Amino acid sequence: MPKILITAAGSYGDIAPYTGVGARLRAAGHEVALATHDSHAGLVRAAGLEFRRLPADPRARRAAPAPADGQDRPGRPDGKRDLMRQAAAFLRELAGGIADAAPEDTDLLLLSTTTAPLGHHLAEALDIPFLDLPLVPGAPTGDFAPVVSGGRSLGRWGNRAAGRLSLRIIDRLHADASRDLRARLGLPPATPRTVRRRTEAAARPVLHGFSEALVPRPTDWRPGLDVVGNWWPWHAPDAQLPPAVEDFLAAGPPPVFIGFGSMAGGEGERLSALAAAALRRAGVRGILQSGWAGLSAGDTSADAGLLTVGEIPHALLFPRMAAVVHHCGAGTAAAGVRAKVPTVPVPVTADQPFWAARLATLGVATAPIPFKELTGDDGTARLTHALTQATTTPAHRDRAHAAAHRLTTEDGAGKVLTAVERLTP
Repeated sequence: MPKILITAAGSYGDIAPYTGVGARLRAAGHEVALATHDSHAGLVRAAGLEFRRLPADPRARRAAPAPADGQDRPGRPDGKRDLMRQAAAFLRELAGGIADAAPEDTDLLLLSTTTAPLGHHLAEALDIPFLDLPLVPGAPTGDFAPVVSGGRSLGRWGNRAAGRLSLRIIDRLHADASRDLRARLGLPPATPRTVRRRTEAAARPVLHGFSEALVPRPTDWRPGLDVVGNWWPWHAPDAQLPPAVEDFLAAGPPPVFIGFGSMAGGEGERLSALAAAALRRAGVRGILQSGWAGLSAGDTSADAGLLTVGEIPHALLFPRMAAVVHHCGAGTAAAGVRAKVPTVPVPVTADQPFWAARLATLGVATAPIPFKELTGDDGTARLTHALTQATTTPAHRDRAHAAAHRLTTEDGAGKVLTAVERLTP
């Protein structure tokens, strides 16, 4: 029985899709372990997968107290330079533990977007095959600008140039981590750029875990860079919504979901008040998902049309909503479309503006409201307007229905299984 190791690092949205992949491989008879952070151990084990620990847990970093001088605040970089420094430190810590997660009898590595640049060194040391499984498009293309650039096209030449530049930035971020990891693995020195180009020259298959309904496969990508459909987080087949949620749903018309996942840490009080005001002005009920921000309806009872919830699978909750308001991470964006409900995108950072723009272009979402603009009376007014549009404009829901049909016909995890069985005779 082949022994497969999946490596994934980051927040919930960076990890959860791989539990669905792992469960599908396990059901086909493979022995599967998923290496990630301690805060996701329960998620991994619930899916029937072996848990392996990776360091640099973002949840633990967020919980760490800030230094007295106010510098180096975990998860709250003050600018691009600070963000780059924190990312490099995260990768260096991650590299210190990724080698421990892979025993010598591992037969195949499956690598997430975050872990792939480090995992390539590990595969070289173990002399085993690997498969990159990114959740976002990363290879340069003229069709659109890099996903972290905010979604604005620079023209075909500019998009490709920006894509190549983004790869060089990623190489730079991995410089220290790669040097340390190669030394530990007993590999000869090689820069991240050298290893990346070597991997690209081998033309290995790369399977992207998103739907062409949201992002069509770029026309200028080489063969082997495939878009296979979303990998949905695993949840128990008999899972149900908590009774308190069912009671709330039965007490009135479908509410609006509002949540920011692992974004907006420490801004729960402000965002909760703003969300409650916008929901009230729009005349709709709401479910606030606490998340890292700590959203809460406070002392407001469900009779007032508000309910606070913790972690609930989007696959169970979203189809019962009138609309969903969220930060537009890749998985959450796709979950809203699959649920056939309109989205109000409030992107915060990284690839979120890219996905927000894609949803708006498809007509399944209102115009994005950048998170930094969700403040004060103006922010409340903008959110109120977007909520009214999302819940009263039939076109948004009609287009979401059409896109959802495409998503439900795709079998992203099945495509991974096919590729795995080609690599593990």
